[in-house]
Amino acid sequence: MSLSPSLQPIESGFAEQPGVQWQAVCSRQDLVSHSGVVVWHDGAQVALIYLPDAAQQTLYAIDNHDPQSGTNVIGRGLVGCIKDELVIASPLYKQHFRLADGTCLEYPEQRLRTWPARLRGDVVEIGVR
Repeated sequence: MSLSPSLQPIESGFAEQPGVQWQAVCSRQDLVSHSGVVVWHDGAQVALIYLPDAAQQTLYAIDNHDPQSGTNVIGRGLVGCIKDELVIASPLYKQHFRLADGTCLEYPEQRLRTWPARLRGDVVEIGVR
């Protein structure tokens, strides 16, 4: 017996939030562990970073557009940790963006958009405010 989508357990630390509407973008099977998968969401390419072994949040949604190079490559970057911050490195110029808020560590004036993301059962959802 499967649960209806509204009764599926919610993972990744984002339960219902006032003013946020959730949109299904792919399934858990589409995600690649410790890497990025890119989806089209709300007029933008969004990189979904899946960290199933993370202590708290396991799914991040961050803009795929690298502001320094002007190309859509962030989802192909390397995921790591710098000073206890989870980051993704741009594959072109190697600048590091915090997954939590999109801030660039080397160039704080550069910031990627982020979206709330969650797993509801096997469905990946991104929040729209």
